[in-house]
Amino acid sequence: MTPSLTTYQQHHLRVVFEHHAANLYPAMVKASQAHVVMLAEQGLIPAESAAMMLRGLLVLAQDRPEDLDYDGSVEDVYYTLEKRLAAACGVEPSQLSVQLARSRNDLDAGVFRMVLRDQLLAVLDAVLATGRTVLDRADRHADVVVTGYTHRRPAQPTSIGHVFAGYAEALAGEGVAYADLLDEMNRSPLGSCAFAGTDLDISPRRLADLLGFERLIVNSYEAVAGADHLVRVATLNAQSLATGARLARTLMDWLTWGWVVTPGSFTQGSSIMPQKRNPVVLEHLVSMAGAAAGDAASVLNNVGAAWWEDSNNATTDVQARLWDSDDRAYRFFSLLGGLIAELDPLRPPTSEEIVASGATTTAAADALARHGVPFRGAHSLLGRLVRAGAPATWTVEDVRTAAVDLGIADQLDEVAISDLLAAAVRPEFVLRRAQADGPGEIAVREQVAQLRSIMDDVAARADALRERLHRADAALAEAVAARVSP
Repeated sequence: MTPSLTTYQQHHLRVVFEHHAANLYPAMVKASQAHVVMLAEQGLIPAESAAMMLRGLLVLAQDRPEDLDYDGSVEDVYYTLEKRLAAACGVEPSQLSVQLARSRNDLDAGVFRMVLRDQLLAVLDAVLATGRTVLDRADRHADVVVTGYTHRRPAQPTSIGHVFAGYAEALAGEGVAYADLLDEMNRSPLGSCAFAGTDLDISPRRLADLLGFERLIVNSYEAVAGADHLVRVATLNAQSLATGARLARTLMDWLTWGWVVTPGSFTQGSSIMPQKRNPVVLEHLVSMAGAAAGDAASVLNNVGAAWWEDSNNATTDVQARLWDSDDRAYRFFSLLGGLIAELDPLRPPTSEEIVASGATTTAAADALARHGVPFRGAHSLLGRLVRAGAPATWTVEDVRTAAVDLGIADQLDEVAISDLLAAAVRPEFVLRRAQADGPGEIAVREQVAQLRSIMDDVAARADALRERLHRADAALAEAVAARVSP
């Protein structure tokens, strides 16, 4: 406790400051540099004043924001910046024009987007890295047959490659969604001031260019009141982690059954049982997805409780949840991708085990259908066979007897029965399946190529944004240097 602080300062302003300073301060310094450059170029402040403030902002750019302490002398991070800027310039705060034609409203809205932009780029990198790892494993293990499950019961044969390619498609879609969200995040609200703009001849376009924003928000009221982009961050993270958590649950089963190796570097031991190596990382991934859902619910609740105007409910109060969510998403995909990179088949189910589970019966029914047997008749016949015994025990006579009972014996010839019995005991036949989206070995590798192309396109979009931000940083540094030079 700091006795000199009021109750409000101690229990709210101090807490918010400590949550926000490390994230917001550097972006506020950069945004302030761009703002001062723009004001000078527009002839709204004298060159000498601009040079003084830019020199001071260069000093502030060397600050360690995590070391800033809240002492109660000012309200928040912005006023801390202004106080430190005045000190760096050797003047009183009343002599500064850094906030001319600017409000904390549009400044906050701008720096929030800048911070989230950087964080989401990191999340997207992790999504793409995980996606490439999953695709590599899908390609490598496209010929490893396992039992596919529905409703937690054995269903049909598939392959590790098919399962991983399916998750890779989800990751590709999420990558596109993150890239689209970055496009939305890269619209500048700066210049909107409190919400109604200004009569001064400012250049929001110049501000946007110096800070790497591609476009301007169309309406100044939306620029500070809008929160849809914040909701999208939280909900996209929650959605993406929920899907990854479902895969984590499946991998728990695979590890338990010994289908794949348990990577030692992703396990923890037992305090009492020497033989135990627990893949608790998978439990942590599921918990992280739950926390992301909680963050999304918090953001939605806060935004929904706010008025359609600038409101802390929909801005400052949700930022910490978004930063935590982005950090968690980055760590989630880094962990999941790292784990999958070390997964290799160990003891996949044998053909006999897959057959005994009943997972081949659908393929056996399809074999009859290829010979002209109506599907319902084929389905009913296989149902009778399954109830009578395991597929490995079926005989030609069993098939004929069931067909007679169903009145379809005249539709079965020797070749049809032979194909049925072969399909029932040869789960590896699934690797020959030609369907483009199916588990056939060739099909899975073609899926991998398609999905890799999508991820490459998303990576190119991310690289283009990084290049834009790099050029903007160089342009801002050049503009600042030109103004502070003697």
